[in-house]
Formats: sequence, C-alpha cells, structure tokens
Amino acid sequence: MTIKEINQGIKEKKFSVLEITKSYLEKKDNLNAFITKTDELALSQAGKEGDSILSKIPYALKDNLMVKGTKTTCASKMMKDYVAPYNATCVEKIKGIILGKTNLDEFAMGSSTETSYFSVTKNPHDNSRVPGGSSGGSAAAVAADLVPYALGSDTGGSIRLPASFCGVVGFKPTYGTVSRYGLVAFASSLDQIGPLTKTVEDAETVFNVIAGKDKKDATSFKRKEIKKNENFKIALPKEYFVPEMDNKIKKLIEKAVEGLKTEKSSLPNTEYALPAYYIISTSEASANLARFDGIRYGFQKESKDLLSSYLNTRAEGFGKEVKRRIMLGTFSLSSGYYDAYYSKAQKTRELIKEDFEKVFQKFDFIITPTSPNTAFKIGEKKDPISMYLTDIFTVSVNLAGLPAISIPVGKIDGLPVGLQIIGKRFDEENLFQLAKIIEKKCQK
Repeated sequence: MTIKEINQGIKEKKFSVLEITKSYLEKKDNLNAFITKTDELALSQAGKEGDSILSKIPYALKDNLMVKGTKTTCASKMMKDYVAPYNATCVEKIKGIILGKTNLDEFAMGSSTETSYFSVTKNPHDNSRVPGGSSGGSAAAVAADLVPYALGSDTGGSIRLPASFCGVVGFKPTYGTVSRYGLVAFASSLDQIGPLTKTVEDAETVFNVIAGKDKKDATSFKRKEIKKNENFKIALPKEYFVPEMDNKIKKLIEKAVEGLKTEKSSLPNTEYALPAYYIISTSEASANLARFDGIRYGFQKESKDLLSSYLNTRAEGFGKEVKRRIMLGTFSLSSGYYDAYYSKAQKTRELIKEDFEKVFQKFDFIITPTSPNTAFKIGEKKDPISMYLTDIFTVSVNLAGLPAISIPVGKIDGLPVGLQIIGKRFDEENLFQLAKIIEKKCQK
C-alpha cells in the first residue's frame, strides 16, 4: 500500500498501526535488501503517537543514515559494529516506524549495490540482475513491498538510478533543502537525502516532512516559494538521446511525453560532467574518509606501531572500490596535480551549471531517460569505467544542485525503465505536478 492508503486504512480502523507494522515485519527479505532489521524498535515505535503524517507509517533507511542505538555500517567492514549515538535530522522529523537499515554500495560508492561488504542486493524483477546503486537496498525493498517507502542518499544518481532499475519513484531534492545532519558523508557538496516511494504523491509527502532549514547543517536552508505553473514547457536535450542508447528506452520516453509541450534543446557541456563528477566526488571522499583510521571508532587491525595500525586498518577495513576512489581523490588534490585536475573539474562544474541556467531561461523542465540501459546482470560490469558510465545521465544534476525525479514509464523484457525530470532550483512543487501528469498517463 501507499502512504496515503495506509493512513486512510488506519483512520477508517481497517487495521491498527501495530497490525500494519507486524505485517511488514513478517515479510521475508529474499533480496538482501536489508543489512539490519530493527523489529524491536519498530514494535516499540508502533505503540507511540506522533504528530507527523508519517508517524504511523513503517519505513526503512539506507544504512549510511544514523538511527540512535542502531548499527550504521555504511555496508563496510570498517563500520560493521558501529552503533549510532544520535538520530539523523530526517529521522527526527519523520518520527515514523523504522523496520530496518537497507543495503548499499560501500560508503555509497557504486552504481549497483555490489560493493557492499555484507551481500549483493538482487533486483526484485529479475534476481540475476542488480537493483542499481548506491541506494539499491532501499529501492529493492520498496519495489518488493517490504516497506511502503524508504530513504536513500543521492551523490550522483544513487536514488534515481536504482529507482529506474527497480520500477519505483526516486526523488533527489534541490541541494540544501534537506538537512544532511546524520548522513555519513561521501562527497559533501553533492550528497542529498531523498525518498524512494511507490508514487509521486508519496515522494512529495515525504519530502514535505523532511525538508527545511536545520541549525545542525550549515548548508541547509529554508525552502523558497516558487510560483505555481500549469503550462509547462519542456526541453529534450540531444546529449541525453544518444545513438548508443537502447532504442526501446527512447521510444518509451517519447511515448510518455506525447501531448506535452516539448522541444529539442542542448546542454553542450554534458560530455564533461562524468569526469568532472568523479574528480570532485573522489577528492571530497578522500577528505571525508580520512577520519576512519581505526583509532576513534570502527574496525581496527592490531599492529606493532601507530603507522602500521593506520595502514593495516585502512587496507583491510575498506573495500576495493572505496580504496580506488580515495587514491584517485588524493591524487587529484596532491601538489602538482591540483590545478590540472581538481581546479579544472570545478571550472567545468560552473560551465555545467551555466548550461542548465541557459536552458531554464526558455524552459520550465528538462526530461531525459534516467539511465541509457535497464538493470544489468550481477557481475557483468567488471571494468570500473563501464560501471561509472552507468551514471552518465544523472551526475550533472548533482553538480548543478538541482532537483530531479525518476518515475517508471514502462518495461522492456520485464525490466523497468525510468524517466528523469530535472527542475529549477527550489521548484519541487511544479516538478511534482509534472511528474504526476506523466505518472497518470503511463498508468493508463
């Protein structure tokens, strides 16, 4: 059921909060969607009254979000026994019933949920395929009806990509509209918390609860009022409809926008988004993950001296992909290479922002495929570059700090396809309206 349907059912006394909570706890997780199940916590929360529209709704969180007294592992050996001492701001705002913590790529670094230390999550539509990443556990849990909705984090498409692969709605808000307090940082200038839900209306409901300024997060701010619009003018950028893309995906997107006011457009610097993103994100990751040294908290490898302890702890505590990104980021920031790589990437980021600003002078929204392909098989992408290319249609949004939503628009050979709508900064309200129009059209 959707959030709306559960609230309605409780109101009409068709079932109690405890009954609906137990019904979800009884479901078997055959997809490795969860790292930690929190049955006792959920049952205790089900007996409390809350003032939030979400307080009676069970949900799950990506396991890089803090829940006090519960393990927050980031799907890493480094953090496998870490227990959070406080709640993330979004948890405090929701006041809901927490069913558990969902699987992810280690420290949210990946596009398939295959880099998790614990297990590989399976796609509910085809268990031989990935659910996308890094919020793959959250997307799979919603798609398999293990939870009504879940929270994820999006650094370069980590909510929208798994939403597309699993056939659910995934929303990445404008950067700063949702507090990041309590989210274990990957790349601080790109990370954003958002919901994965069954419907656009549910995504809007969750966003309205978790959005807002938080004194604990200096990068958060109060939502700005944007004028409502009903006559949407939509751009279809040629850079997102490349010949290499599956033609069936292109046809599904074109069918979904039939009857809408669309026009071809261009975002000329799109080809530089992926390299810029990976230099900026890995550079920030190398700084953020420096704190995991085995001294203050987390995994520690016993060693003969302090230097050996640092080296051995990080060598064994981090997985291959995390180490790859730390090394790439450290190299990009090092003396002699900073100007050649990191500085150029930041200049490219500004060009990408300018591209979007120019398009939004003429258009209200941009529509693209969420991904150039459907879910690929587990173990298929062994080359890191081919894995990074999975994010090709999503990373630009994070570099520009814009809101974007992925909604399901059909299937190809039984595998879901997602359509991405990109909006202007702070224009979430109109973005949800357009998403509902397309969602309704695709359900006919």
